[in-house]
Amino acid sequence: MAQDRIRNIAIVGATGQLGKHITGALLKNPSFKVTALTRGTDSSSFPAGIAVIPVDYTSPSTLTSALKGQDALIITLAVSAPPDTQSKLIKAAAEARVPWVLPNEYGNNTDASASNDVRTGPPKQTARKLVEDLGVSSWLGIVSGFWYEYSLSGPGLYGIDIAKREVVLFDEGTQRVNTSTWAQVGRAVASLLALPVDAEKDGEAALGAYRNRFVNISSFAVNQREMLDAVNRVMGLGDADWKIERIGAKQRFDDARRMMAEGNRMGFAYMLYTRYFFPGEDAALYEKTAGLDNQKLGLPVEDLDEATRLAVKMAEDGYFSKLSYAR
Repeated sequence: MAQDRIRNIAIVGATGQLGKHITGALLKNPSFKVTALTRGTDSSSFPAGIAVIPVDYTSPSTLTSALKGQDALIITLAVSAPPDTQSKLIKAAAEARVPWVLPNEYGNNTDASASNDVRTGPPKQTARKLVEDLGVSSWLGIVSGFWYEYSLSGPGLYGIDIAKREVVLFDEGTQRVNTSTWAQVGRAVASLLALPVDAEKDGEAALGAYRNRFVNISSFAVNQREMLDAVNRVMGLGDADWKIERIGAKQRFDDARRMMAEGNRMGFAYMLYTRYFFPGEDAALYEKTAGLDNQKLGLPVEDLDEATRLAVKMAEDGYFSKLSYAR
């Protein structure tokens, strides 16, 4: 790559749950030229300042053509996306000589044993290996933990069901996890891609230092008890206003696997989340096990109650009931 800064950035899923926050953060940097790859031809839903290129995933040449001249490809895919979508994009990026690829990560470390236990690790590992095996692009993985406002607003994902006023504490509810807001993930991606590519300058970190490795960012390191306290402050409630139960995290994990076997979709969600709350493992407390890159990326310290207020609003607005995969 001749230039020392990334300029041209393509993004898949630019208007999605997370993608819109990444896109918004990228557009705040006038040095970036952002292009959205989309299946449709209607560009009206995209923000001003973004180029839009329709692509056909059944015709790989359209992907390669769209990625020509791009310095980085950001992939954000919904769970409903066909399973071969990411591999098609990675291969097209290599064909187009795109130097940097951010694969569809944005969660917990998918090399960790917990991710293998919940089956999210292997497909992510396969995607990263494909980038490396093709030998053209380098990957950048964003470890952000579960999304805070999304997870807290959901039907008991963090064990707190705001709509039903029900709480399930895993063990004593004191196992901490790192978790990030959508906005913080967006800022992290934009800050990462704004770094000089090959060498530190004026105290800045270098993008090359993150080549083929994870970048660890977080908004909060909290436990269930602290989340519930934040919800109570925001809503003006107390514990007496909730139905509170306790269950061992490992028992809930096993119960969730049985739910999956019986065809209950929420079984996977409960299994996924609960695995990271196993007591004493710090499976999602990666600030302790690996450290954070927040300071290097200049990320702000966020307000827990403000993020919780957004989660409460999402829950009250029935956010999850509007998602097609939740029905």
